[in-house]
Formats: sequence, structure tokens, C-alpha cells
Amino acid sequence: MSMLTDTIAAVSTPRGKGGVALIRISGPSAAEIGRRVFRPAGAKYPDELPRRAVFGSVFFPESGENAGEFIDSCLCTFFPGPHSFSGEDTAEICCHGGVLVTRTVLEAVLAAGARQAEAGEFTRRAFAHGRISLPEAEALGLLLEAGTDRQLKLSHSGLNGRLTGECSALREEIVSLLTDLYARIDFPEEDLGSIPLDEVISRTDSLICRTQKLSASYRTGKAVAEGIRTVICGRTNVGKSTLYNRLTGTDDAIVTDIAGTTRDTLSSVVSFGGVTLKLADTAGIRSDAADKVESIGIDRARKHLNEAELVFFLIDGTREPDVNDISIANELKEDCDRTVIALLTKADVGTVNGAAAGLWSDFTHRLKISAADGSGIDELAGKVSELFTDGSIDLANDPVVSSARQFDALSRAADALNEASSALRGGFSADIASVCLEDAAEALAALDGRGFGAVSADVIDGIFSKFCVGK
Repeated sequence: MSMLTDTIAAVSTPRGKGGVALIRISGPSAAEIGRRVFRPAGAKYPDELPRRAVFGSVFFPESGENAGEFIDSCLCTFFPGPHSFSGEDTAEICCHGGVLVTRTVLEAVLAAGARQAEAGEFTRRAFAHGRISLPEAEALGLLLEAGTDRQLKLSHSGLNGRLTGECSALREEIVSLLTDLYARIDFPEEDLGSIPLDEVISRTDSLICRTQKLSASYRTGKAVAEGIRTVICGRTNVGKSTLYNRLTGTDDAIVTDIAGTTRDTLSSVVSFGGVTLKLADTAGIRSDAADKVESIGIDRARKHLNEAELVFFLIDGTREPDVNDISIANELKEDCDRTVIALLTKADVGTVNGAAAGLWSDFTHRLKISAADGSGIDELAGKVSELFTDGSIDLANDPVVSSARQFDALSRAADALNEASSALRGGFSADIASVCLEDAAEALAALDGRGFGAVSADVIDGIFSKFCVGK
């Protein structure tokens, strides 16, 4: 908390040459530091004209190295706290976007008394001052890193407070029940509880259903926000690279009819079937590698396969399965920790090998495709969506759980609510049920992140360390 007394500064636009750059100053001395480096063209300083862009010039401070030296013409805007992003006084200097001029303006601001901001420190201050909740901060991080349209929509839901609002409503309902139970505990002879016990039980059960429904959204949220580790695997010359190129919309993977063409793993992040795939094209797995380089590629393929959450297992529909096909198939069928979609390839050829079709039919999830002409790709997208998302969820408007931290908090809340319901149904005293409800309320407070001790400093550090310095 002592760090909140510092005034911090950083460049908040990407490094590199651009039309303009933004240097943000936030903290109790923001106005004073702004006056040390900025001179308005008119009579009034930015802190005298809040939330209005003031034209002027930026200089080095009057004392120290390069004292009073002109740096650039710029605009400066002052946002008084608590009505600013960080919840504290904030000044923003908008200068020309050259690398050197941007760095020099920041040097002047630091020389005037500001401290270099750490990663995510502006957003962390916004959280500390109650301007945003922890889920909203996580949504902001997703917005900054968004690489797909669906990630963008999901971030909008979080930033609009959908998850925070639902969790607050759940917690308020728990507090209402706790208030009634406390009255029963403190005055047992007078039975001051205003809610009939059977209604307390039914409301607790309703809370369980709402919490579980919210938890169930994590399947979709995780698939969109974090992505699914996906591997394309199979024997050599089965069409893996062709499928990779089809899914990524590139020709990054070299495609030939020579066995062992793919020697290393290619990786890409793509939006497919409404989810984010962390896609890897691997070397063809076979027992008789042609040389040391191919052998290394096969080892890497197996490593990616072991770490995968989703596997596209390709079986050549025109060829008799060999020992490599059968070995991979047996390995995948025995592993229940990942989802496997068996793809019978080269569907455009027309003639299907009976043994290949038999091997393919052993898998629960299976499709026929042709990566060459695109047939079956839409069906594959639909299968991925079916397996990893809930089509009834509106990503932009529904509350959606998108991180493991949020899911863990909701799971703990649901467990505690179930224990409370069991205690009430079992005829245990109200104080036992109240302890369980208190645990549920604390778990929801941890999800939201508000309230002293609601979430550990290590968790907060982990979240904001992923942000860029200027945010």
C-alpha cells in the first residue's frame, strides 16, 4: 500500500515510430510534476482546466541535467481523482510519436519526481482504489491481448461488469440468509428468524443452481480466452500440413508427396469453431525415421501430443493402415485426458479403404474431410464448437467465467453452499449452516477481489504482472 503514495509514469503507447505517443503520470504529485515539465501556450495549466486537452510545450525540469531544455510541442490533459482511470490524479502528455522524443519526454517526467511504473501498475491502482473489480481487470488484460473476435466480445462482457454483477447478487443473497440465521443463533428462544426454514433451504438450493450454471460457463470461457492446445497428428503423408494450412489460412507448412517433409513443429493461434485453437502441425510419427533430424521432429511431435487438450488424428482413407497408424490409434484411445477427433482424410478421392475406415470408426468423435478441397471443414468446426462451447451463451452480454482463478472461487462457493444445504436438511443447528454460508460468501468475495483480505497479494501480483508497463 505504501507504493500508492508514489507518483508513477510510463509510456502507454506501443514502442516504435507513430503519429503520437502518450506518457501517463498518475499519483498524488501528478499535477505538480506536470507543471514542472509542461508549459501551456495559454494562461492556464491543465490542472486548472480538468479533462480538457491543453496545448503547450514539454521541457526538462528547471534543475538538473538539461535544465529547462525544450523537448517537444504537445497536448496535456489532467484528470483529477477519484474520477480518473486509476482513481487518483492523472496527467497525460500526448507528444509526437518518435522513439527518441517519447523516451526523452518520459526521462523529463522521471527527472521531475515520478517513478517508473511497473507492469500493470496503473490498472492495479484502479483496482486498489475500487474503480474496477478483479474480473474487470482480467477482462482488460484479455482485451489487450485479444487475437480473435470472440476474445474481444468476451472481454467486453467482463469490462461491462457482467460477472462482477452476478457474483455480487449471489453474495447479497447469501448475506440475506446469513442475517436470518444469525438472528436464530443469537435468540434461539424467541425464534427471530423471519424466513421459514424450508424457504432458507430452497433459497440455498437456488443459489447452488445459479453458482453451478455460472461455473459451467468456464468451459466456453476457457476455450475462448485461454485457447485449446491442439495437435494435428498422424503418420507421414496423411495430410497434416494441408489441414494446418487450411485452418490457418496460410501456406506456412510445406506440402509435398515426399514422406517426412515436415521435420519440425509449426505453431499458430487460430479462431475455429468459435474457440481459440493453439494449433500445432507435427512431424509424421513413424518408427523408421529417415535420419536424425526427422527423429528429433518425431520426438517433438510426441511431446506436443502429450501436452495436447485436443487432437486431430488423421487417418489416410485411401491407404491400408500401417503399424504407425495402429500404434497412434491405440495410444490415443487409451488416454482419457484429451479429446480426440479422428479424421478420415482425402474424402475427395471417393474410394475408401475398408481397414482405414474400420480404424477410424473406433473413435467416438469422427469425421470425413478433405483438407485439399475443404470438404468436411465446416463440420469439423461444428464438432469443435459442440465439444468446447455452450451455444446458448452470449459472450458479449452474459456473465462468463474465463480464468482458472474465477472457476476455483466459484467451485469453492458451490461446495460450501452444498454443505450448508445438507446441514439444514439434516437438522443440524443454524450455526453450522451459517459457517458454510460464510465460506461461500468469502469465496465469492475472492472472485470479485474486493474487501480486505479477499484475495492474496500473490494472486494480484500474478494477474497484473501480465500487463504491459504502460497499462
